[in-house]
Amino acid sequence: MGKRIDIHHHIFPGNLRKSERNQDLGWRTPEENLPWTPQKSLESMDALDVDIAILSYPAGVPFSSPGSENKQETRTLNLFAKNLCQEYPDRFGFFASLPDLRDVQGDPDFDCALDELAFVMDNLHADGISLSSSYGAGEEAGTVPKDSAPDKVSHNPRCPSLFLDHTVYLADDKFDPIWEELDKRNCVVFLHGTQTPSSNTYPHPFLGVPITEAPHETFKAASHLVVTGKKRRYPNVRIILAHMGGTVPFLAPRVAVLSRHMGSPLTPEEILEDFKTFYFDVALSAYKTNFDAIKSFIGENAHKQLLYGTDFPAVGTDMARWFTDQMIQYYRDDREGLERVIRGNALDLFPRFKSRVSKA
Repeated sequence: MGKRIDIHHHIFPGNLRKSERNQDLGWRTPEENLPWTPQKSLESMDALDVDIAILSYPAGVPFSSPGSENKQETRTLNLFAKNLCQEYPDRFGFFASLPDLRDVQGDPDFDCALDELAFVMDNLHADGISLSSSYGAGEEAGTVPKDSAPDKVSHNPRCPSLFLDHTVYLADDKFDPIWEELDKRNCVVFLHGTQTPSSNTYPHPFLGVPITEAPHETFKAASHLVVTGKKRRYPNVRIILAHMGGTVPFLAPRVAVLSRHMGSPLTPEEILEDFKTFYFDVALSAYKTNFDAIKSFIGENAHKQLLYGTDFPAVGTDMARWFTDQMIQYYRDDREGLERVIRGNALDLFPRFKSRVSKA
């Protein structure tokens, strides 16, 4: 059995101040993982039999508000990730980040998200793009008030106009130019639920936002892409949903029937069909009931759409190992299925790693 490819592996540069932010969200990053270094990732990878990790920044990074600073920070972070891949070419790949997608003002000193997309794919040769389920935060998440002030709107002719003070989900029509470019480039997109989707507080200190709410945000973004027809409009974009897509296997039928009633142009059958075209990583989700649910929803070949992930360093190696062991136990009598999940599907999506991954 070959070693593993971890497609859900984060980078925590010191300037992200991840520890402080996590406290606000109800999560405590293991102390042994902070401050994060590449060596800590490599040690965890070796302990978990991971040959290659595809790095990404946490959802919502950079944390700065839309504007020139956000764009500059995004470029700096992408260059940092690329440098790591150059320093450890046999161990790391990376999903590049884009500036806050609502920020489309076309700052003269730093171009908009479309230009960063072109830069990271053409110059940095990123393995794909990491997108958050939504951009912005607030109790009016997903709404754009009719009386918003003109100064909240972009007037850049090169990019669509967006309001900058409200949450916008990925399938919003204003993001179509980004999806068109992703589709043209046959990009892989890693879609991760946001950590700050609304003003709702988490119910208990044991149930912080990353534990309970972020997976549901992934489901909401996936649903948004499906019911608006965007998932089928851009078929060349391979989308990986973090954490097994949250509640996708359980709530997709509900979405299929009820969203049609509310005006979706797609039939329930088309909606369910499109939900089944996503890829799903198993980070912090590898458990028998979840594997059974995905298999029941997608079909006997569901293992061809699953990818191994750990969510390190947000969690410790011991937590990642617990879920890894659950995965191994589930596929104990299905060597082919396990091989697809731990590396085969990743090698199909990222063929450049075929010459680098261990055969042992």
